[in-house]
Amino acid sequence: MIKRLQRKFVVIAAVCLLIVEFAIIGGINGVNIYQTNKNADNLLNIIIENDGRFPEFDPNGMKHDKPQDNSDSSSDSVSPPESKKPDKHRGFNEETKYQTRYFVVYADSNGEITKVDTGHVAAVSSSQAIEYGKSVLDSGKTSGTSGNYRYKTGDTDKGKIIVFMDCRSDSATKNRFLLVSCAIGAAGYILVCLLIIIFSKRAIRPVVESFEKQKRFITDAGHEIKTPLAIISANTEVLEMVSEPNQWTVSIKNQITRLNGLLKELLSLAKMEEEKPALTMADFNISDAVYDAASPFTTLAETKGKKLTIDVANGLTYHGDEGAIRQLVSILTENAVKYADDGGEIIVKLFTSHNGKETDLEVSNTCKEPPQGDLTKLFDRFYRDDSSRSRSKGEKKGGYGIGLSIAQAIVRSHKSKISCKAENSMMTVSYTHLTLPTKA
Repeated sequence: MIKRLQRKFVVIAAVCLLIVEFAIIGGINGVNIYQTNKNADNLLNIIIENDGRFPEFDPNGMKHDKPQDNSDSSSDSVSPPESKKPDKHRGFNEETKYQTRYFVVYADSNGEITKVDTGHVAAVSSSQAIEYGKSVLDSGKTSGTSGNYRYKTGDTDKGKIIVFMDCRSDSATKNRFLLVSCAIGAAGYILVCLLIIIFSKRAIRPVVESFEKQKRFITDAGHEIKTPLAIISANTEVLEMVSEPNQWTVSIKNQITRLNGLLKELLSLAKMEEEKPALTMADFNISDAVYDAASPFTTLAETKGKKLTIDVANGLTYHGDEGAIRQLVSILTENAVKYADDGGEIIVKLFTSHNGKETDLEVSNTCKEPPQGDLTKLFDRFYRDDSSRSRSKGEKKGGYGIGLSIAQAIVRSHKSKISCKAENSMMTVSYTHLTLPTKA
């Protein structure tokens, strides 16, 4: 149980850490992408505001009438317009115009391209620039990305201007940042997970200590109570020898029997929940074991007006502790007989599944009001469903909520699984479905 608790703690912590890392890395990369695109859009706006050219940089923010040198332009020779005051707070500096690769497409009010300017980029010809421009005009978008270029459109007195900026360098930077952040995040995640594994024992130590104290209390109290019960039982026998048995002595003996049964279950549970219970693992005929363990309950079921059916496949072999498996079958069958409806039916089945690779043990009983909610709680120690397992109304069939806990401990000690299901259409509760891998 302690190892399961430790594994659960590690898994929960690892999942939480993974979610946090995804959020952090995703957020950082999202902000980086947003900021990169924003900077590109700012430069595009500067070019659009200056009719397709970079203005001269002035650290004092003063306007310059000196136009940018523009050689090798594919456009017609025209006098460049007066540049507008640059905004140095939008990523513009004295080196920006030399570092930025871009081309410009001009179109009239009818959407016809009138000229292009490819003098600031080497990878795009005039014909390619026209194709890029037509694609943007046909799409009707005002900004976006086309291939390796981020573009933005603007309005002029003569029509539209479309500026395309080469963003391959920015894309490469974003990709490198993403890879580096993921690599660092993965390394950090692995390191933290290792630390969680190392310190998990310390984290759950208070729970472990509490659990160990509980087990010691159950074991010690169980042994201490045995002696007074034996004395009470002996005294009751003497009373019945001195005088005739009466309702009081009979009641005392019944209560002694119930307490002895409770003690036996508690001690068995404490034993089974040890990390390494003393089990004798060997091959045995599980068909015979299940039949022998379930058969004694036939008479008990008949006395209660119920029917017990045992359907066991012959010749099945299992590798495990035969005594523990017999105890498991007894617990499940007794539980089914106890909680079956008056006049109901109990079915104990042992069969193979998954092409004979697994052996299934299934114990079910009819139940008009099956337990509701999370049925896995039926295997919790001292748990009793309010509707069908409670003693509050004086029902004699109510247990202590220990039997199925012992069954679960036996199953886990054999590295198998146990579950519960309710089938309302059949008015049947299948309390357990145990999968026992057969020996190869």
